Amino acid sequence: MATKISVPGEQITNKSAKPNLTNDNPDLATIFPEELAGWHGYIEWEQYAERRKKASEILTKYKEKFTPIPEFQFQPLPNTNPILIGHRWKEYHAVLGPTLKEIPSESWAIVQKEKAPDMIHVLDFPYNGEPPRDKLMQHKMTPNEYHFVRNHGGIPTIDKAAYKLTIGGLVNKPQTLSLADLQDPNKFEPVELTVTLQCSGTRRIEQIHEYPGDGDELINAPWGEGAISTARYRGVSLKKVLKYCGGMKDDVKHVEFIGADTYFKKLNVFNYAVSVPRRKVEAVNEVLLAWEMNGEPLPAIHGAPLRVVVTGFIGARSCKWVLRINALSEPSYGPVQRQEYLYYGPQIGKQNVLFSNGFSIQEMPVASAIMSPNDKQVIVHEGKIDITGWAYSGGGRWIERVDVSANGGHTWLQCSPDDMTEKHYHAWRLWKISLPLHAEGWLELCVRAFDNACNTQPTYVRSVWNWDLHVTSSAHRIKIYSVNASHPATAQRLREIKENGDALEPITRPLMFRIESEEHYEENVKKYPREPEE
Repeated sequence: MATKISVPGEQITNKSAKPNLTNDNPDLATIFPEELAGWHGYIEWEQYAERRKKASEILTKYKEKFTPIPEFQFQPLPNTNPILIGHRWKEYHAVLGPTLKEIPSESWAIVQKEKAPDMIHVLDFPYNGEPPRDKLMQHKMTPNEYHFVRNHGGIPTIDKAAYKLTIGGLVNKPQTLSLADLQDPNKFEPVELTVTLQCSGTRRIEQIHEYPGDGDELINAPWGEGAISTARYRGVSLKKVLKYCGGMKDDVKHVEFIGADTYFKKLNVFNYAVSVPRRKVEAVNEVLLAWEMNGEPLPAIHGAPLRVVVTGFIGARSCKWVLRINALSEPSYGPVQRQEYLYYGPQIGKQNVLFSNGFSIQEMPVASAIMSPNDKQVIVHEGKIDITGWAYSGGGRWIERVDVSANGGHTWLQCSPDDMTEKHYHAWRLWKISLPLHAEGWLELCVRAFDNACNTQPTYVRSVWNWDLHVTSSAHRIKIYSVNASHPATAQRLREIKENGDALEPITRPLMFRIESEEHYEENVKKYPREPEE
């Protein structure tokens, strides 16, 4: 089943989405200050236990006043754009005082500035947005204004001249580097790499429609097929930067990234923190510190002035606005790493879920999607229909083959290599196929992909359902209504519709002219009686 959110509805203004709560305590600006000059929107939480404790006390005080977590799985999604409003998270910011109160509205202003007007705003704050289907498929490289965004907090605005990156933990020579240091070719050789980033929630709407799951405090956004995009990044290899720091100590097993954005979890507050295994960082050019995206300076909404780009992993590991990198002997203790992005078995749910009985999602599996036609679309054709989409596999694997079926997966036709974009170690392939189609009426189209390790996709959504609704990697299925104009009777009906000034769509609306003459009817029922003679 395809997403139902591909066409934005009524626009909601930023003014209508203001937080419902506030806290006018003048001391809060001092208690929760911005940490550094030139780092607007950055409040340090990890290094100040008392500050975090105070924030938790305030959030707990307001606990019963916060807007309830919305129900959007058993009820229809609003036909609006933004689709969902992050009232609760805006209120979290508002009750912590003036330093945080305006972050939601400032972040929305950046969305309006840096993203295309027709972006689908799945959640206004923290901002989650995906491009319209046709815009995603225009080119292998997704334009910055259409690149999907999955943020976990507000958008800091950081002065490049004030930027500094601290590298510590279990490295032999801890360093603090400016952006100019990282961009100095005498220190670090610049790298350019084509990378697909994908949210693990891509196609979540299919799980929601079939088998609802955890709504999550942050809102497990009802993503369609557009929570994936590809860009060419320029930066430096983290492997080389760690070498500049004297390398990592022998007992290092993970590398942590901490961002400048503020993240909330169960009435506690953190800086965004995630980690990847050491082996990922030590691979050649598989983790970048990037300052450029598609030949332009990194946009603020995508992590300017510097972000981490982790190839082949879920997008959540590619930390934006990165301010610290720590070499650790174990995974990050940040809740995004330990308590989020977990994959559970089919017997795990609200009745028995634990943070420890799911495994951490890192590399992305094979996935694909049909981007045109749309689900429930009526297609008039002459015996062939054009289908387009994307296919991707993480972990440095690439797509070798894409199969498309017009009958729900009983028979498959393979896309020609000439109709697929070129291969990359860390990026998708766009594909197209002209699919022979004889049948009419409702049909189920589906697509599956194979990567170079012969991995492919589970057949049905039920096979991949998990409580947190991540990684909808099953064969993608949509339904279309086929009208084959090469059939004489169908061609005749289409002419009649035109001659009578009527319309084929919507197909549910009756035709307002007589569809058969009395003479033709009598002739047919005499020729083919409806009841037996004896």
